[in-house]
Amino acid sequence: MQQGLLQIALTLIILIAIAPVFGNYMARVYMGQETILAPAIKPLEQLIYKASNIRSVDSMTGWQYARSLLYSNAAMGIFVFLIFMLQGVLPLNATGLSVPTWDTALHTTISFLTNTDQQHYSGETTFSYLSQLTLGFLMFTSAATGLAVGIAFIRGLTGRPLGNFYIDLIQSITRILLPLSLIIALLLLISGVPETLAGPAVANTLEGGTQVIARGPVAHFESIKQLGENGGGFFAINSAHPFENPSPFTNLLETLAMLSIPAALIHTYGRFANNKKQGWLIFWMVFAIYVVLIGIAAFGEYAGNPQINNLLGSQQPNLEGKEVRFGWAETALWAVTTTGTMCGAVNGMHDSLMAPGGFTTLFNLFLQIVWGGQGTGTAYLFIYSILSVFLTGLMVGRTPEFLGRKIEKREIVLASVVLLIHPIAVLIPGAISLAFPDSLSGISNPGFHGISQVMYEYASAAANNGSGFEGLADSQPAPTGLWWNLSTCFSLLLGRYVPIIALLLLADSMTNKQLVPETTGTLRTDSVLFTSVTAGVIVILGALTFFPVLALGPIAEGYEISSGKFEPTPITAPTTPLATPSPLATPSLLATPSPLATPSPEATTPTPNSGQ
Repeated sequence: MQQGLLQIALTLIILIAIAPVFGNYMARVYMGQETILAPAIKPLEQLIYKASNIRSVDSMTGWQYARSLLYSNAAMGIFVFLIFMLQGVLPLNATGLSVPTWDTALHTTISFLTNTDQQHYSGETTFSYLSQLTLGFLMFTSAATGLAVGIAFIRGLTGRPLGNFYIDLIQSITRILLPLSLIIALLLLISGVPETLAGPAVANTLEGGTQVIARGPVAHFESIKQLGENGGGFFAINSAHPFENPSPFTNLLETLAMLSIPAALIHTYGRFANNKKQGWLIFWMVFAIYVVLIGIAAFGEYAGNPQINNLLGSQQPNLEGKEVRFGWAETALWAVTTTGTMCGAVNGMHDSLMAPGGFTTLFNLFLQIVWGGQGTGTAYLFIYSILSVFLTGLMVGRTPEFLGRKIEKREIVLASVVLLIHPIAVLIPGAISLAFPDSLSGISNPGFHGISQVMYEYASAAANNGSGFEGLADSQPAPTGLWWNLSTCFSLLLGRYVPIIALLLLADSMTNKQLVPETTGTLRTDSVLFTSVTAGVIVILGALTFFPVLALGPIAEGYEISSGKFEPTPITAPTTPLATPSPLATPSLLATPSPLATPSPEATTPTPNSGQ
């Protein structure tokens, strides 16, 4: 146990050290100040601006910023979808893969375009190298889009013009994402992660047979996947695969890559607001929630399954669905981190987490602020701060103010839109799926765990996270594959673009407000008291909105496991076989599942397509 806790503590200490440094660097980038990379990158940026007819002096309104974002995203989405549908005749298809089904191609395009990377397929057996490289392109642009929105929102809150979307997009890639991803990719390459366009390797086994081992340009894919909060895996089992995450060192590196930008953006806000104290207070608030959730998940995995412990006569950690090279501690830390940062990559199967682990991962997807998505997560943090100012203003009978600007009806309406879209995108399609367990949802686990599987899938899509509980028949050619591809597209689009538009309009409204002089009655937002109130608002709103799901899912499951009572009639998946695993898939090092957790004989085991 001590070793596991030491690994977690080391990661947290490094995060505390790098977040303010990186945050200050990003503030200098977006404030137009000189940075160490500027002399080398400026000529390239000027060339791009000239070729694209972009003028660096142009600043946009909220609607102009939103339209530019939507137009560019639509163009990129059409381009990538066409690449998928022409995959069979395009180059860099070493294994001669055919064209995916149209709904799989559509879902994958929208998923990666929205920085979600939810995967209803196995990467090494569905998409060619060219298609995977095209997904890498979306990993950069979708992450840069989120960063641009987050920075525009921060500018608006602090009374600055919103800026130019195209310049923010380009600088996010050239000065932040690309340089860091190159460094991470080199470290991964040195650590044994492959980077090649050669076809699969063929190995002779000890039994005298042959094994076909999938490989590809993985190192660069993995670096932007983690840094950009993308999460989509090159291989089916994502960062549990030894070619994506071979050692404890790469696991630490990838965990820090997930955390670096969202944690640093809080300090970037402190620089923009000329109030580093407030930046640190918000950082510590999120950090405290993060540590508590890690503790809940880690304790649950270390304590193990009481049913198995009773059989063994001793306490054993839950190692089902975990890589033996990471163990319970690093898997629990990763699970909380990937759902908190909206990255979605997995180094173990979330379907095998104990009930406390399932609770923390779902809780993160519902809140979206620990640490939040790429740029947009930081914006959600300040939406909660605005609501806290509004509530405290009502208590004392004073017009609420945030950073010296009045919070009025328009701002509260837009903030409410941001927070209400998420439950709409999760609860409505989730309820429809649960109403038809055989024909739509394809649940493979009985009872409360099946509810968690379904609600997790939609929460992951709406939060632009992409990870999955798995256990769902969501891959073609399963009969429920079409439903999952199309219904999650609804959650993906609604959860991404409606909040972004509302955030930009709110920022535009704030930037046009007159600054109100500070008086003795002004509520200071850089105090421990206000930060504590904000934390309470975050937890209460999240609990009130989604508590029924948590109660019927992981909480009820936890009580059920503790009592030793299980539902006698499981909900089974459709009997039609799911996608047949390809011989190209490399065997996983996952620990063997416990017999007590084996699904019903009638259920079909789905392909683990995390990166989901």
